[in-house]
Amino acid sequence: MSPPIRVLVTGAAGQIGYSLCLQIAKGDVFGKETPISLVLLDIPQMQSALEGVQYELQDCALPNVNEIVVCTTEKEAFTGVDYAFLVGAMPRKQGMERKDLLSANVKIFKSQGKALADYAK
Repeated sequence: MSPPIRVLVTGAAGQIGYSLCLQIAKGDVFGKETPISLVLLDIPQMQSALEGVQYELQDCALPNVNEIVVCTTEKEAFTGVDYAFLVGAMPRKQGMERKDLLSANVKIFKSQGKALADYAK
């Protein structure tokens, strides 16, 4: 068997990230025979929710998942990544206009883009 690919999902504790993690872990994205090291990233305030996602995925006992790593820092999460799904973003809050949301999310994706360049394979 080949070495596992390191796959990162940002915003892994959110609805989209959670659903995507399961699809990746089941082998629907890279194939059922591809071993995976799944890296879950979210903000520190979501640490316990991230661990919940980790436990749920571990309970599935999916044969192609070698490990599931929970991270709350970009450096740790992006280091050595082969593939990254950047789905984590700030949610729109009451009273926010779309331009406010875009401004906040630009900062997030700019930082993640730099982390990809600095730490990913």
